Amino acid sequence: MQAQHHSNELQARDAEAARLLLQANMAYADSNSSASSHAQRLNARQECRSFLEQALAVEPEGAGALGLLGRVELDDGQLEKAQLLFNASLNADPEQPQQYANLGYWALKSERPALAEQYFLQALEYDRQSAAAFCGVAHAKRLQGQFDVAYLHYRKLREAGAEWDSVYSGMLNCALHLNVERADGDLAQDAIALLRHEGLPHQELGRFVGAIIHQQYDLGNASAEIILDAASEDELLILALQKTLMPSAAIENLVTLLRRAIVAEVAQTVELRDELQQLALAIGQYVDRSGYALAAEEDEERLVAAINDSIQAQLVMGESQDGMIGSLILSAMYGALFHQSFAVQLGQWNLTDWPLGLQPVLAASYYQRASEEAIKQNFDEKADELGLEKTDTPQAWPAWSQLAFGAEGSLKSLMTTELKLPTDHLPDTLRIMVCGAQSGQRAMELARYLSDVEVIAVDESLANIAKGTRMAGELNVENIVFWPWSITQRFVADGHRVHWIEIGRLPSSAMTDLSLAALVNDATLSGAVVHMHTAVAEQTPGDQHIRSLIAEHNLKPNRATIRQLRQLVLANHQDTHWQELANDEDFFNLGGCRDRWFCPQDTSQLKQLMGMVSNEVEWKLVKARDADGHSLATQPVQQQIQAEALGSEVQSLVGQGLSVYFCKRR
Repeated sequence: MQAQHHSNELQARDAEAARLLLQANMAYADSNSSASSHAQRLNARQECRSFLEQALAVEPEGAGALGLLGRVELDDGQLEKAQLLFNASLNADPEQPQQYANLGYWALKSERPALAEQYFLQALEYDRQSAAAFCGVAHAKRLQGQFDVAYLHYRKLREAGAEWDSVYSGMLNCALHLNVERADGDLAQDAIALLRHEGLPHQELGRFVGAIIHQQYDLGNASAEIILDAASEDELLILALQKTLMPSAAIENLVTLLRRAIVAEVAQTVELRDELQQLALAIGQYVDRSGYALAAEEDEERLVAAINDSIQAQLVMGESQDGMIGSLILSAMYGALFHQSFAVQLGQWNLTDWPLGLQPVLAASYYQRASEEAIKQNFDEKADELGLEKTDTPQAWPAWSQLAFGAEGSLKSLMTTELKLPTDHLPDTLRIMVCGAQSGQRAMELARYLSDVEVIAVDESLANIAKGTRMAGELNVENIVFWPWSITQRFVADGHRVHWIEIGRLPSSAMTDLSLAALVNDATLSGAVVHMHTAVAEQTPGDQHIRSLIAEHNLKPNRATIRQLRQLVLANHQDTHWQELANDEDFFNLGGCRDRWFCPQDTSQLKQLMGMVSNEVEWKLVKARDADGHSLATQPVQQQIQAEALGSEVQSLVGQGLSVYFCKRR
């Protein structure tokens, strides 16, 4: 009778533990739901912890509860606790594929991808169908630099129906490292899938997609025939034109030829046929993204001028929107509608008053520019643009449109887990300053994905500030502002301080009243982190040659001059002197060319900053990564920084491509 009673007690205990574990799993799922707000997810995470504590009180060695609690600790950045809990779970039940997979993800977070791969393979030994473990192998391969193998793993997951953001994001990251050497239908379908998937930074796919299109159209063959009707039905080409900027002289030539072929047909038939409209619209988006860098022949320019005159007359006569749609599409392939003489009259309509297919082109060519121009009026720096022709007004660069995929977290957690820094003394909301934000994609990602920050994005380019401000409004990111250096300097002079500074593009030599090192020193208190990169872009032989031409001939940064300088490079782009420049993404946008040639980064600013942080009494190097993202021993890097600051004849860190994090001691 006593044995029966004991058995009933055990069954009741097991049932209670199982019920609590089920509730904990449901709460954990809610804590990872993208449909919930961050506050809701935090509450769900706390509920999960509560249920697990109750379950473990009932059954202290419950393998499932121990493992799930380990996962919660892992998500919260408590790596040591997580490892102990996963191992405790395996001690209770050694044949759990889930716990081996969890240990794999623990190893990934611990920057040990080879160990992670071993754990994931162990998980697959117990469960050959575990998509989480197979995805983990892909992540581990990617972090070990085996991009082709990882890419095929991600592809297999997609084919198996794993439509996870992490799969697409991993596949995109691998694609950036692949060499496309032949036309491949599978790669083309992959590229289409990536370009169609929302939530990815499509602008980063330009080189990968461009390489596929280069092979498909045999652009290395001077006698290859380009058929306009075939191009108008090419889904990959159209998506690429809509969403990327492809850094390739051959692709730029292809787009120029297609645009010319469309205009030539219109000149003969006096209409833009329906079959060509989607391609023409895509070219309009692409050329806008290039800052209208593509050269045009005189006969094209004459025809487009006549089209613009016709649009002006139609607007004066009060004709309907339908009657001018074809003309607007053609005009937008050659210049921003916002710059045309009829721009004011276009403002009588809202963007949504136009046909859906036309809206992306009109948004880029007119409405977004109008919005950004209104934002610029709030800054004193706008005075510098008042004397410029409309077409010479600097354009924002880089031409980003989507944020990279990321999981929400907190800056304090990153400081604890990544940098091993204490955070108990810090306030609930930390202030980040991103210097040289370059249109703010990085700054916006920090503001979007970190729950405990407010971000100040600082940029020398007023166009970048205006674009970033507009994008923040469209994405409903409220914890960020975009400022020029002048406002930032006043903000710091008024006594405001920041907890984290990221250094992006350096100020140019035109910023004569700015010392980046002094600003960083004044803006930070004890415990603040400074993150910078030691590489400085835009230093190719071609850049140096063009800058010497600009100085020698006192050239001005207008559209005509920048186009002429680009044509000089394009005409010789295969020469070794120009190759590096002609392969750089900046080169394929007029704004990028303007920045690097007329406002180049001042490397002395970085050297002064490195000299400041070399003082070990004031600053401590807490982390260093190489160009591939692998952590380095900090002591040799610190010694090299100090030796360089003291004038020792060592190889300079500037240009080595390191990512370094310094913490202010006092």
